Amino acid sequence: MNLIAAVDENWGIGKDGGLLFHIPEDRKYFKEKTIGKVVVMGRGTFASLPGGRPLLGRTNIVLSADPSFRPEGVILARSIGGLKRMLQEYDSNTVFVIGGASLYNRLLESCRYAYITKVECGANADRFMHTLDGRAGWRLIERSAPGNYNGLAFTFNVYENSDVKPIE
Repeated sequence: MNLIAAVDENWGIGKDGGLLFHIPEDRKYFKEKTIGKVVVMGRGTFASLPGGRPLLGRTNIVLSADPSFRPEGVILARSIGGLKRMLQEYDSNTVFVIGGASLYNRLLESCRYAYITKVECGANADRFMHTLDGRAGWRLIERSAPGNYNGLAFTFNVYENSDVKPIE
């Protein structure tokens, strides 16, 4: 399983239910990595998608314990245990956790790779994921040349987890 996120310099990922950044190159990177794959998200992340609709060209799995939550076009997992069983049907290399913060942090150690767009600024975030820099078992294996969009410097980074644990 993989994880993909855009973070600020403090590993912030969101504010007020939305993304911190809208960088075209990052959207393109996200699409290239996830198109044709399985994306796993929490209910809040699903609600923040454009039009509150599933991402096209991907299998969308949403984790929500709310029995009244029944959006069209997604596969629902009602618990972490249910999600674990469901994900056994897919090649783990094709699964991407896309948010939010609680799901990132809950599934982080079950991911082999993390694709992180780092934006060099503090964005006053109210949602964070665990930092991977210096985290036991994780190492940076790839970093792109710096990019810039409207004064925001960013890089695409790939981290590898050498100690992947099963989902619990």
